[in-house]
Amino acid sequence: MAAILVVEDDPAMGALVERGLTIEGHTVTLVSDGAAALRHGGTGSFDAAAIDVMLPDMTGFEVCRRLREAGQDLPVILVTARDAVDDRVFGLDSGADDYLTKPFAIAELNARIRAQLRRRAAGSATIVQAGVVRLDVVAVRASVRGRDLPLSVKEFSLLRFLIQGSPLPRSRAEVLEEVWGSAEHFDPTIVDQYVSYVRKKLQASGADLVIRTVRGVGYALDVEAEATP
Repeated sequence: MAAILVVEDDPAMGALVERGLTIEGHTVTLVSDGAAALRHGGTGSFDAAAIDVMLPDMTGFEVCRRLREAGQDLPVILVTARDAVDDRVFGLDSGADDYLTKPFAIAELNARIRAQLRRRAAGSATIVQAGVVRLDVVAVRASVRGRDLPLSVKEFSLLRFLIQGSPLPRSRAEVLEEVWGSAEHFDPTIVDQYVSYVRKKLQASGADLVIRTVRGVGYALDVEAEATP
């Protein structure tokens, strides 16, 4: 079904994940350290990656960040025993698409990989635009009238989701499911936090987009009649 890169330094866990994904029909490449992950992940030959956070030479956060900096856009699921909210936020800001806490069922990992592959297939348009804001989905780069709009990966994904849904509102649960990969494992207030980040950056850039709070529902995106010069 898909080519999956698995990065896990524990031999028993690595073998378990490899077997579970192979049974699902995926082709699995298993490596045990960050350097090997970067070599394989940099080839562009994988459809998704499951990366353990605690690796012997560098963290999974660092691996994910370097892959993104190298232009690799494959879905990345970070796997870790650390379940603090700050760790999850840090991992997602490093460019991860989802965050799975140990111990987990292989069926759940398979389900999350399928979800990421579906989202990637559904969001195949390379350019998304609203008003004077332009999002390059392949490069994960935002701009306002040709000037860079600095957004983290999660901020970019949030803005993209709101633009694609405009003018209809998106609920916090929908945002969590689409941008964070799960509406069950994250506090909904993280959506409010990231909406605040994006609002401030849009305003500072002079963009003509406004993220509107829809009471009792969530958030919607509007294009102002006149952009700020």
